Amino acid sequence: MPPRLLPAPADAATRAAVFPRVRWMGSKHKLLPHLAQAFADIAPADGPGTALDAFSGSGVVSYLLKHQGWAVHSNDYLGFPGVVASAGVVNHDTRLDADDVARILGPAADDRDFVRRTFTGVYFTPDDLEFLDSAWSHIDRMQGGGRAVAIAALCLAAARKQPRGVFTLTGDLSRYDDGRRDLRLSLREHFAERVADYNAAVFAGPRDCEVSSLEIGALEPRRYDLVYLDPPYAPPADDNDYTKRFHFLEGLSRYWVGDTIMWDTKSRKLPKRVTKFSSRRTIEEAFREVFKQFHDSPLVLSYSSNALPDLDTLVGLLREAKDDVEVRRVPHTYHYGTHRTAVRRQVDEYLFLAR
Repeated sequence: MPPRLLPAPADAATRAAVFPRVRWMGSKHKLLPHLAQAFADIAPADGPGTALDAFSGSGVVSYLLKHQGWAVHSNDYLGFPGVVASAGVVNHDTRLDADDVARILGPAADDRDFVRRTFTGVYFTPDDLEFLDSAWSHIDRMQGGGRAVAIAALCLAAARKQPRGVFTLTGDLSRYDDGRRDLRLSLREHFAERVADYNAAVFAGPRDCEVSSLEIGALEPRRYDLVYLDPPYAPPADDNDYTKRFHFLEGLSRYWVGDTIMWDTKSRKLPKRVTKFSSRRTIEEAFREVFKQFHDSPLVLSYSSNALPDLDTLVGLLREAKDDVEVRRVPHTYHYGTHRTAVRRQVDEYLFLAR
């Protein structure tokens, strides 16, 4: 069998950049060209094989890997990233047509009102909250790739409508109104546009892909031809709690089925998911365990120069499991938030290639 040829890294990165963008902490959209090159450099001689995106987050790196021809296993301990990956990575051919969109935008299929009862005065207008209930009354009757596209579009609509893209802000948010169009659109209007975004991203990849929502240590042991690691960065200050910032998207992705809402919080948070990557005290142990877990797979690790542990420590931990460790530095500006004074941090993004 002839080798499977990788597309040029620049071409794959350009195609992957169309993936609908969620304002996700640590999103790798701007780093796609560098990641595409790293994945090409570490690919087996006979072409791309199996790849694990172990902390898939926004889904864009899994989508890049699919464009490069890998059989992608997209995993994240949160459920929302799994829905996004199901819509754009696992799904090869299903799009929502005009009738699908019209049905979801139309009258409700039942009288559910959970979102209205739970989040009135917390997020969005009454009409927007009513739409979320109504949309889910139809989505509950859908299956497969179409269901995934609908949920992903609904969640992206909510993320775009929410000032700064995070759900730590509640109540009257007019003080955050900077005139952006996203804040003017209703969730119904957003949904129709976001469906178009996901429809445009759907393509038939050459390999079957899969999704899981597990803690990384719970993944079934197996060898991959590439393991990409982009864990939560442990900052010297603050925290890396994704649930705190994106709990609404996490709940909305499954209509809060099975969730325990923290009713004593104004934002109606979900409980924090604590892992060893959550704390400066346990971060080194977390890395050591993951490197050991995938010791027989080639690794690419993304990490930031403004996070803990530092470069030398990470190299030392990698060399406990790998003989060949290469470090690439990519100057990068993290821009978190949508407001004019959003924090911009100039850092180096480290890409570790370990064979």
